[in-house]
Amino acid sequence: MTPDALTPTGPGPSDAMVADVFARDCTSRQALEAVTGRWGVLTVAGLRDGAVRFNALRRRIDGVSEKMLAQTLQTLERDGIVVREVRTTIPPHVEYSLTDLGRRVADRLIGLIDVLEGAVDEVIAAQERYDGRRETTGRATA
Repeated sequence: MTPDALTPTGPGPSDAMVADVFARDCTSRQALEAVTGRWGVLTVAGLRDGAVRFNALRRRIDGVSEKMLAQTLQTLERDGIVVREVRTTIPPHVEYSLTDLGRRVADRLIGLIDVLEGAVDEVIAAQERYDGRRETTGRATA
């Protein structure tokens, strides 16, 4: 918010309080990067149906390493999207689930995933056209 946008009844929120994902240091940008990173989308979507143990989530997300999944979960937990709960069962185990914020984010991501899965034929056709142009010209076109 700019100073020109102040209300007649007093000052509005300070610039520090206004989220702007396009600003380099904005917390919302950092959270967006965590969620939309290579493994963030799949992790959040994989937790949408309820609490999951680490190894079950790792099996669900084909190709993710143990280290990357652990780092992704820690980042998402820090951002308030995922909650980590230690179960005091015998043997003890840890489950991950989404917070209320995480469920709202997951719902949006699932919509995007549905669009892309439903359009996979279009994506393949576009890739084939693109690759065909590259082979014809011998280089990538901008």
